[in-house]
Amino acid sequence: MKSLAVELVADRHNEIGEGPVWLEGEQRLVWVDITRHLIQWFDPATSGVGQIDVGADVGAVAPTTSRKLIAAVGNGFQLIDPKSGRTDAVAVAEPGQPDNRMNDGKCDRRGRFWAGSMAHAETPGAGALYRLNLDCTVDRVIAGVTVSNGLDWAEDDRLMYYIDSRAYRIDVLDFEPSAGSVGNRRPLIRIDKNDGAPDGMTLDSDGDLWVALWGGWSVRRYRPDGAFDLEVKVPVSKVSSCAFGGPDMSDLYITTAARGLSPEQLENEPHAGGLFRCRPGHVGRQPYMFRG
Repeated sequence: MKSLAVELVADRHNEIGEGPVWLEGEQRLVWVDITRHLIQWFDPATSGVGQIDVGADVGAVAPTTSRKLIAAVGNGFQLIDPKSGRTDAVAVAEPGQPDNRMNDGKCDRRGRFWAGSMAHAETPGAGALYRLNLDCTVDRVIAGVTVSNGLDWAEDDRLMYYIDSRAYRIDVLDFEPSAGSVGNRRPLIRIDKNDGAPDGMTLDSDGDLWVALWGGWSVRRYRPDGAFDLEVKVPVSKVSSCAFGGPDMSDLYITTAARGLSPEQLENEPHAGGLFRCRPGHVGRQPYMFRG
């Protein structure tokens, strides 16, 4: 089993660093600190970092064709101008559910933005997975989720991979790309609880799944048949997500969290909440943009 080393590129001490996504036009990485309400960016050419505060929990962001960001914020979706910091409400996903917040999300090939929700207390079954359509209507696609997390699509657009972290598995679903509908959900990969909980996820150009393990100190790569064949060790226990980036999409960026760690744990994990990078010898895919 191969294992790869990582380097710290931004020592941000995020509470819950999450949702990394590469912006090709700007040649920089964007990610969030959910509970500090921050959208952050990292410029690898200068090692510069920046942030804007959106005023509410922000679970995920994605690029748009208008060079803004679509974000899963609070109980719904907002369009955000990263230059001015202006936010515009787009749609509400969960009206009247103050105990919930939005979590991880991503755009599909057709330009729809998918994002899930969860209860702050991680109440079993309180969350769901939503689809923000091109006309900015919202559909609930999967109900009864506890911690809606990573998702991505196979290259042929006929399969969707999805994680509910508290189920400790990665599921695969049949996907109909025109309607954006899913069906025949079944387990693909089961994670032993001693290895951590599956969190964020991305696919590379070979169709392999890269899965962050919250509490597992690592990112793992799995083959499409579920076989585990590579591990990236991270010097932080709470590894939250990962995404490919860089000029040739060969850098794997990894987000982490410091929330909930004791003083003793933080002493042993001084870079908890940092942004890490490795070059695994594999190439990612450019993220899809929101086209609404």
